[in-house]
Amino acid sequence: MGQQQLLMIVLALIIVAIAIAVSISLFRSNAIDGKRDILIEETTSLGVMALQYFKKPAELGGGGRSFVGWSIPSNMNQTANGSFEISLQQADEIRIVGTGSEVVTGNDSIKVETVVTTSEFYTNIIY
Repeated sequence: MGQQQLLMIVLALIIVAIAIAVSISLFRSNAIDGKRDILIEETTSLGVMALQYFKKPAELGGGGRSFVGWSIPSNMNQTANGSFEISLQQADEIRIVGTGSEVVTGNDSIKVETVVTTSEFYTNIIY
């Protein structure tokens, strides 16, 4: 009877350890997904600001159908969720890259890119 109880205790400990490992993995995955969603939202907001600049006439302080001259507002260069930079800026296209502050593996971070053109607006998940 003692060996059976000891075997059941060992088996229960193994099951608990596996459950803890799986729950930690799921929590980390959900945290990364949440950070990625926030980063997408922030780069999209910056893309909307750039599009507003593009559509506003030059006489009113806008780009007059050009993205050239628009810059990321200083309070949005670095946020609690990540940092943002313009990777490409042309008259008819702008690309804004957001690098998250959440480290995925080693020194890899979450990275997304929002592309705004005269006819398209989309976000790519780089990693």
